Amino acid sequence: MAQLRIALAQVNPTVGDLDGNADLIVDWTRAAADAGAHLVAFPEMALTGYPVEDLALRPSFVAASRRALGDVARRLADAGMGGVPVVVGTLDRRDGGRRPLNAVAWLHGGDVLIASAKHHLPNYGVFDEYRIFESADTLPVVRLHGVDVATVICEDLWQDGGPVSVTRAAGAGLLLAVNASPYERDKDDVRLDLCAGRAREAGCTLAYVNMVGGQDELVFDGDSLIVGPDGSPIARAPQFVDHLLITDLDLPEASGDPGPASVDAPGGATFTVERRTLSSSPVPAYDPEPPTVAEPLDDLAEIYAALVVGTRDYARKNGFRSVVLGLSGGIDSALVATIASDAVGPENVHVVLLPSRYSSEGSVSDAEDLVKRQGVHSRIVPISGMVEAFEAELDLHGLAAENLQARIRANVWMGLSNEHGHLVLTGGNKSELATGYSTLYGDSAGGFAPIKDVFKTTVWDLARWRNTALAADLPFLHPFAQEPVPEAIIVKEPSAELRPGQRDRDSLPEYAVLDPVLADYVERDMGRDSLVAAGHDAGLVDRVVRLVDLAEYKRRQYPPGPKITPKNFGRDRRLPITNRWRERG
Repeated sequence: MAQLRIALAQVNPTVGDLDGNADLIVDWTRAAADAGAHLVAFPEMALTGYPVEDLALRPSFVAASRRALGDVARRLADAGMGGVPVVVGTLDRRDGGRRPLNAVAWLHGGDVLIASAKHHLPNYGVFDEYRIFESADTLPVVRLHGVDVATVICEDLWQDGGPVSVTRAAGAGLLLAVNASPYERDKDDVRLDLCAGRAREAGCTLAYVNMVGGQDELVFDGDSLIVGPDGSPIARAPQFVDHLLITDLDLPEASGDPGPASVDAPGGATFTVERRTLSSSPVPAYDPEPPTVAEPLDDLAEIYAALVVGTRDYARKNGFRSVVLGLSGGIDSALVATIASDAVGPENVHVVLLPSRYSSEGSVSDAEDLVKRQGVHSRIVPISGMVEAFEAELDLHGLAAENLQARIRANVWMGLSNEHGHLVLTGGNKSELATGYSTLYGDSAGGFAPIKDVFKTTVWDLARWRNTALAADLPFLHPFAQEPVPEAIIVKEPSAELRPGQRDRDSLPEYAVLDPVLADYVERDMGRDSLVAAGHDAGLVDRVVRLVDLAEYKRRQYPPGPKITPKNFGRDRRLPITNRWRERG
């Protein structure tokens, strides 16, 4: 057996920031080298950020990415780190290629030692790589300190019949997978099972490095890990934080046989095995350090972490230092304010109380209680006079009059955003967004929607969870002196307060029965008959399906927000606005 100390750099790059991402690679490689690592690996497209979407179709961006890769290799060598192999995801193009490549490169000695590209190009959910990239049929195998290390990219691990399926035949002792795998609920368990199965298939230890951080709607949770040839866990990084996972491994020493030059994979593809040798002899024996094995977060903790990280990075990466939102005294705006305080610090959160003639006294006092608990900036802007000024000029009744109030509120916080440079946070949840229970250009207005992918019942769950969570245990939480969400807000019956005595259940089914129907219809694409067969009341199904279908035009104009479910409103779900199809019994 041969020893190898590997470093998985779980980092947070920014799309398009080639210089900043290059600095990230150099800095984290230095930390790994200082820790004695023999190999450093970065996530998929770490140099460019991920996903680059149609930036990849610009020749200028591809050319800049290729130059940046060479520059990073030279910088590492100039800084005395050229002897440490660095594996990094990047954007590339074959000479004469039709489309760019989602690539991975080994950097060593000031140069690019070898590069390859992703074979399986995902074309589902949030991914449209088949449209953008060109596929490749190579498996790089680099002999490092007597160990043959094979490299694959993200989707090639998730799909059968790709380069992973020929890793065993290629004789690799370590399979290194570089990833930018977005978070969704319960994915950490699926990921571990996947890696364990692929390690057994490849017959070798598998090291999985994943990206961390927010990019528009997507959030990457890290959760980098290493499993043995039998699938047993060896090491695991914490979720949602930058981390260098350094692990000492005992790996089989490569044989003298150079191995096959090509291998047929199940499904018909033939993979060329491209080999390079950096060092054939194992390193002298040394005392290994104990591996890091971080415990995964529980369900609500990881959801909340994803919302905080997504909000933090959207603000930070787009140059916002502060946020503003309307604070109504209801549960949705209370949770959004709390997420914002955790994401950017309460000193950078500005809330606006906008009472109208229909606002209850409790709504104002509950909002003021939250302000005191969290220490955010606040101001009260009564809107009754503004509403009366509009009513003096416009004869509005019913829903039109109710929506006027919501739109005036939006004008206030958008005006404060323009004046002070705040990012406007929108407070709508997934239940409201699904059913169209929001005012276009009113409460749906804003720049980022932290709970856009969170059903109402989960909003309550998260608020209760946050009141019991401790900042000492979770680094993404602010250390509040008391529970950040007042109990009065959590137990209050939800209401938009746009007319006397208004309650959400006047317009919507109870959330406890509504949310399961929405999950089956929106996230699982179940039709009307399937929903009824699953046990949902037929009348409820017909009502909910109609609400969802009619609200597509509103969702199309909604701000982005963090994806936490298998199918969010945004990149995941693309339906026509003009659409005569209706589910019928």
